[in-house]
Amino acid sequence: MTGADYFVPFRTKLRSMRTEPFGADPAGVRMQRILNSPNFADGVFQNPLGARTRPSGSGLEFAKIYFQKEQRIRRAPAGPVPVHATTLADLAAPPATGLRLTWMGHSSVLAEIDGRRVLFDPVWGERCSPFPFAGPKRLHPVPVPLATLGPVDVVVISHDHYDHLDLPTIRALAGTDTVFAVPLGVGAHLERWGVAPDRLRELDWNETAKVNGISLTATPARHFCGRGLRNNQHTLWASWAVSGPEHRIYHSGDTGYFPGFRDIGAEHGPFDATMIQIGAYSEYWPDIHMTPAEGMRAHLDLQGGRPHGVMLPIHWGTFNLAPHAWAEPAEWTKDSAEEAEQAAAFPRPGEPFEPGGTLPVDPWWRAVSAPMTAPQWRTATPDAVPGGAPVARPDLDVAGER
Repeated sequence: MTGADYFVPFRTKLRSMRTEPFGADPAGVRMQRILNSPNFADGVFQNPLGARTRPSGSGLEFAKIYFQKEQRIRRAPAGPVPVHATTLADLAAPPATGLRLTWMGHSSVLAEIDGRRVLFDPVWGERCSPFPFAGPKRLHPVPVPLATLGPVDVVVISHDHYDHLDLPTIRALAGTDTVFAVPLGVGAHLERWGVAPDRLRELDWNETAKVNGISLTATPARHFCGRGLRNNQHTLWASWAVSGPEHRIYHSGDTGYFPGFRDIGAEHGPFDATMIQIGAYSEYWPDIHMTPAEGMRAHLDLQGGRPHGVMLPIHWGTFNLAPHAWAEPAEWTKDSAEEAEQAAAFPRPGEPFEPGGTLPVDPWWRAVSAPMTAPQWRTATPDAVPGGAPVARPDLDVAGER
């Protein structure tokens, strides 16, 4: 160590030690755009509605729940997850209706919309972590190798958390001709990983980019960002409204429920299909992820308050990220959809479907799920029952019957 090295600020030294998976901090013109954003105040990006971004309650109590052996068993499938076997063959022909969605697991969705291909939050890595030896590991294989997926017009990233922005996947896609649509600040990570600046469309909320006839608008969400232990909120998070000449779709990214869904729907909807986060929720972080009931409410808000289009539940099934049972998000989303009389699709990972055609609705997860009981939040609303008193749902053993 030289005398000059001694006076280098400690924070600068820490940054120099950050390995590639941590990405890069915004700087220069990019940082100036952040500072000028109407959504940036007091040194950080702000949520549209106040939200606690760190777990509430007792950390010790959460650790007991999370690491208890019985709870760990509940949070994983009881057998191999049935991945769709013929994805590439099914994708060989164009969609008859002009719109087709293929859920690849978690929040990764390939959307074929009006002759273009949009890939949302692609994560093909084995772990959502900056380390290859630690962190949540994939619970099922990827349905198809990324290299065989074919050309993609645009890759859309909702935010920079590891289960949505994956270094190995971005590096593989950096060698293609695809354009990347990302929230403000996230482009710094992609540039460090080899994506050329001229292939980036870096947007603040309510800004729109057009790529090959498709409009992509970054819309508000209620979440947070960061890839290090110290989260300085210098990268933005977003949901996305995407429209082509004939169809409109919406991807929620990660978000807590907030009234802004109604505004997004009024401005950009109604949507032929929505991809809504309904997994990895907990009472320890109620503001930044949605329960299935909240996810259904968000979908209806986006559609003007009435059932319309098709809801595809995302952000579940692939990684173990919360205390709830592995299959609970799908089970209770299906229940919420039936109550709302809203069409919902439940494909196996890799199973393409057309929202304007026959939907996959088989509860396939029940064959590989441990028994589970109804969570506390699964109650009828007070105005839905005589006398206004909420009525708890009976327990559900997914291996049996109600």
